[in-house]
Amino acid sequence: MSTQTSELLAAAAPRTVDVVRGVSDDQLDLPTPCSDYLVRDLLNHLFQVVVNFQDLAEKREVEWAEKPDHLGDGWRDRFEAETGRLVTAWSDPSTLEGVSPGMGMPQPVIGGMALLDLTVHGWDLAVATGQPYQPAPEAVAELHALVEQLGPTARKMGVFADPPPTPTPTPTPDLAHLLTQTGRTPTWPQTP
Repeated sequence: MSTQTSELLAAAAPRTVDVVRGVSDDQLDLPTPCSDYLVRDLLNHLFQVVVNFQDLAEKREVEWAEKPDHLGDGWRDRFEAETGRLVTAWSDPSTLEGVSPGMGMPQPVIGGMALLDLTVHGWDLAVATGQPYQPAPEAVAELHALVEQLGPTARKMGVFADPPPTPTPTPTPDLAHLLTQTGRTPTWPQTP
């Protein structure tokens, strides 16, 4: 990434925090563009990402198998606090050196994956709950190369779905292309 990971995370994080704050309790069982996740599931996944990627910044192995429920009292405030810790964790330039011991990938890729989850899942939650969302343009620009790099492996592993056959343009073509490359339909939900 040509821009420092922490700067990109700092630009992206408040936008996703705003969306998370805007999710009402009665929206937790709504579907999302991630077909395996309801809103509550996606929020719990994003919590796990934000917490685990703090440890990954420090080159510590993390546990992905556990699926704790993070949506207890004050979860919106806790998400904002943990997201702030994520930005701080990646602010030391040494976090970008070497290879992640647990993930086996270069640390800049790991930091980019945190940015990707914040950005794309911010959109997922926004469209699922009817909220506006404008990602950080600098983050979207940086993520195109990362998604191109990770795409084939991510598709084999089921992390990304195959891109829709014909991408539909939206008002933000850069975001639309990023969403398409991660297997999303930028106009979700589609009406019959």
